[in-house]
Amino acid sequence: MTFLSFLRNNSFARGVHPDARKSTAGSPIRRMPFASRMTLPLAQHIGTPAVPLVRAGEEVVRGQPIARADGHLSVPIHAPADGVIEAIELKPSARGPWVESIVLRVYEASTQEIRWAEPRDLEALSPAELLRAIQDSGMVGLGGATFPSHAKLSVPESHPIHTLIVNGCECEPYLTCDHRLMLEYPADLMVGIRLAMRAIGASRAIIGVEDNKLDAAAAMRAQLPADGDITVRVVPTKYPQGAEKMLIKALLDVEVPPGKLPMHVGVVVNNVGTLTQLGQLLPAGQGLTERVVTVAGPGIGKPGDYWVPIGTPMRTVLGWAGVPDADAREIVLGGPMMGLAVASLDVPVTKGVSGILVFDPRPEESAAGRREYPCIKCGECVRVCPMGLNPSMLGMLAAHREYDRMGAEFHLGECFECGCCAYVCPSRIPLTQQFRAAKGILRRRAG
Repeated sequence: MTFLSFLRNNSFARGVHPDARKSTAGSPIRRMPFASRMTLPLAQHIGTPAVPLVRAGEEVVRGQPIARADGHLSVPIHAPADGVIEAIELKPSARGPWVESIVLRVYEASTQEIRWAEPRDLEALSPAELLRAIQDSGMVGLGGATFPSHAKLSVPESHPIHTLIVNGCECEPYLTCDHRLMLEYPADLMVGIRLAMRAIGASRAIIGVEDNKLDAAAAMRAQLPADGDITVRVVPTKYPQGAEKMLIKALLDVEVPPGKLPMHVGVVVNNVGTLTQLGQLLPAGQGLTERVVTVAGPGIGKPGDYWVPIGTPMRTVLGWAGVPDADAREIVLGGPMMGLAVASLDVPVTKGVSGILVFDPRPEESAAGRREYPCIKCGECVRVCPMGLNPSMLGMLAAHREYDRMGAEFHLGECFECGCCAYVCPSRIPLTQQFRAAKGILRRRAG
């Protein structure tokens, strides 16, 4: 078997091949300066919002915990800069509802140095203590899911884990933040992988990277430990290769059964950005105060990947990146396939923002200006759905508000909203948005 034929077979069924548009992949990560004010929502993760530890008028330093975790499925928040707490109040969020947030007025002379840390002897920590240290860091899934990292690594003893899969695919168009982290911080990534392996008891780790990032694969291979417990595997460039179940299939040729999680087949999947940051923060005893964000799109004057302090207003980021008319643009957080369009530039960068994409608002390019046509039963959505669902039927049921049938008969719960069906639909039916809305209705009905 040739190398190319191996790559073709080493993947999952179906999927799509959107244009990569990763022009920022060749430029080093730059650092964005502090905004004069930062807004830190207490709910930046899946689970219970954090609880404030500070009051209005209190001075804080960069790295200081300013909100504590409220239970197991929660993480703390750390001050991204030196400053004074201006208010704790409701502020707009990217998803629409106003949420309780800490407003920080940043001192003009605030340093980039982390001034609050609690170093630990990581080698002396038990797995349970290591998980607590991960929670204390405030780390969540930086690929966009924002599930608390310590909770994802807290695997029941009834499900022993043999493999940690490290997701370096970054299959969304435009996004290159993970690519740059793999190139520039491979040693930190290896530290994070080792820590995650200890936490879950895995005997091996496999880094999956798409074949359009061979330079990243080479950079990581140069840092691999000699014991062979960590390996790098190249997989075909295809969307959504980075989805958990797709990557498990590609790397292990194992399918996660419907309704089950990766741990049910002995696997935990983590994003390279998450593990790279863990490898930086945990040895120093620091909390998450910033993340790498891809700022790109046809409306960007200075595209690139930036270290952005968490809490930085979107308007500030876009002004720094050369978008003087941001209010007239279409802004998407994340990638174009699964990202979220935002109506206000007053929302901040949060832990789950991997990308800020700026598009021309012309009607033919704007999602809001695309006309929808009736389904023609072409079957294209069925052909590309990576989960083997029938998006056409689900769409028709959604149109008739038959949400219970969508879940009970046509497995709506297996849809992870990758957007493949909407991408190929010649009738421009917003299938993914319909499915997202239907899930929300079913969750509310379930109480």
